[in-house]
Amino acid sequence: MDKKRSKFESETFKQLIGGSTASSACSMQGDKFERKTFKLLIGGILQAMLAVCRGIKMIVNYKMILQYDGTRYNGWQKQGNTKNTIQGKIEEILFKYFGQEIELHGSGRTDAGVHAVGQVANFKVEYQKASIDKIYEAENNIGADKEAGRLKDNAVEKIKDELNSFLPEDIRILTLEQADNRFHARLNAVEKEYRYYISLDRKRDVFARKYMAQLEYPEKLDMERMRSASEKFIGEHDFQGFSDNKSKKSTIRRIDSIEFRLCSENIDNADNYTEKAHNGNVSAVQDGCLEIIFRGNGFLYHTVRLIVGTLLAVGMGEASANVVDAVFESCDRKRVPYMAPAEGLFLYRVEY
Repeated sequence: MDKKRSKFESETFKQLIGGSTASSACSMQGDKFERKTFKLLIGGILQAMLAVCRGIKMIVNYKMILQYDGTRYNGWQKQGNTKNTIQGKIEEILFKYFGQEIELHGSGRTDAGVHAVGQVANFKVEYQKASIDKIYEAENNIGADKEAGRLKDNAVEKIKDELNSFLPEDIRILTLEQADNRFHARLNAVEKEYRYYISLDRKRDVFARKYMAQLEYPEKLDMERMRSASEKFIGEHDFQGFSDNKSKKSTIRRIDSIEFRLCSENIDNADNYTEKAHNGNVSAVQDGCLEIIFRGNGFLYHTVRLIVGTLLAVGMGEASANVVDAVFESCDRKRVPYMAPAEGLFLYRVEY
């Protein structure tokens, strides 16, 4: 067997170097040299092939749906003067988990104190830069989908569970999936839904105070006047006056609908509604609550809260519905009666 292998190595070596060893300047070393050189040559080829394979990039674009209690955070978007933001906290965990700098793209930013039931975000991972363990894990979970560059569902589910184990209790990833590499949570969104909650109970609820606006005299609220004024916001408008937008980009947006309902309407019972509307976040929300649902193709900075503040002023008799027209015509933010507090606002859903 050794003689056959030696002969095979010798013949293969001759073919690799292009001819007989007798014609080579190295041929004088004999069979021992041929075998040693063959092993070195083959080893070098294998090492080169392995290096090429290791250099291949596999970029995975992850799409997540998450919920968070925004009470203790300074909003969604990371800021230079504080690390206490939703985006900042999640990016910190992603860096520790994947071993590389990762930028998280949200469907939109929420203000300090604003919550989310269905925020959507995406981030990309370049796997050849990840830790050795993560590369190994990814390679072992590509399986039959290796050519398509897709991870198996069970691998993605495992990543979601592990990320959740590192996140604080007031931030939770509900779903995680591998998306098309062109998907972008903000740029591809076609409709967003926000919901604002207002307590109709004069007895201020200690537990609900973080999740709904509480009025001093809720019995004075005229919902019909609010509904009538809300119709002025429907359609495409320049919302510059109803925003604190500092960007030079277009301030034209479209609101498709504004719906009013008591928290106990269109449901079997209040507990069921609480679970559906807040996904378990706000157990105190029951019958004494007004829900205002906004749907549109996008909302500027503070727009929903400024609209709610205007509607409350109209509903309390502090302003007429004409104030809406005046702000639209003048684009003057100072003419908005006031801005509703952050705690009653939830980013509820994003459509693509």
